[in-house]
Amino acid sequence: MEYNILGKTGMNISRLGIGLAEIGIEGTTQKNVTELLNTAIDLGINFFDTAACYNNSEDLVGNAINSRRDEFFLATKCGHPTNRINGTEWTKDIISKTIDDSLKRLKTDYLDLIQLHSCEKEILEKGDVITALTDAKKQGKTRFIGYSGDNDNAIWAVEHNTLFDTLQTSFNVVDQKARRTLFKQANQAGLGIIIKRPIANGAWNKAKLNDPNSGPSTEYGREYFERAKIMVREGNFENESINPIKTSISFTLSYKEINTAIVGTKSINHLKNNINMLNEGYKIDSNIKEKIEKQFDICNQNWEQLN
Repeated sequence: MEYNILGKTGMNISRLGIGLAEIGIEGTTQKNVTELLNTAIDLGINFFDTAACYNNSEDLVGNAINSRRDEFFLATKCGHPTNRINGTEWTKDIISKTIDDSLKRLKTDYLDLIQLHSCEKEILEKGDVITALTDAKKQGKTRFIGYSGDNDNAIWAVEHNTLFDTLQTSFNVVDQKARRTLFKQANQAGLGIIIKRPIANGAWNKAKLNDPNSGPSTEYGREYFERAKIMVREGNFENESINPIKTSISFTLSYKEINTAIVGTKSINHLKNNINMLNEGYKIDSNIKEKIEKQFDICNQNWEQLN
């Protein structure tokens, strides 16, 4: 497994991380999650990303790997009421309560990273949510604070980089806006860069299969699939990997500014396949990378980052 430093946090993290929305939102058993996350640690992954609002994801994670707490970097997100904590989103009160609840559910006395979860810049500008996070940091509840979001909201977070240690944002073959608006600025500011949806929910693979029934069910998944179909119609690339998933992850990780890319899965086989792809060598041909960038720019229909 390849590792690097997560920006100004100074923490050494795996280039491949795991996003843990699927295990809570789509549902899976505790036994499956325990096996999945322990296998991930055993194979070198040490970056785990969840959120208070991913149903029971935090509970499953806490039960699975709390005994190995010193072996991984634990990130979660806050800002929204949950089925356990009532209140108004984006208030100091709800943030404080959800952080305390996350600590209990994750069975830990500290978080490595707490992130604001897609908070609008108008709320960020008021400052209350920032204060809530800095208070949590002062109290030792979290080591670092970050922002998770896209477009103008993410730009605001990068411009006010002294407030944050990390930025989590969307980037993949069909969602490339961040390479022009965020990467350079965030990197220069020392923000650790965490990428969500790095394989675009498999959209590149599904579009190349040309199967009208293969599109995903989520709203953003359907949008990625439509974008991929438009880009694929522009033509295939000579010497592209025969595995479109490998093309997708290799493209994303080819940007040196990116510290980790979190791929969501609840399948041990998918997990092992992803790790094997990286361990076997994921470097993308520079010509292929350039052509994917060009294809996106040609097909771009004012495509915003998807939240």
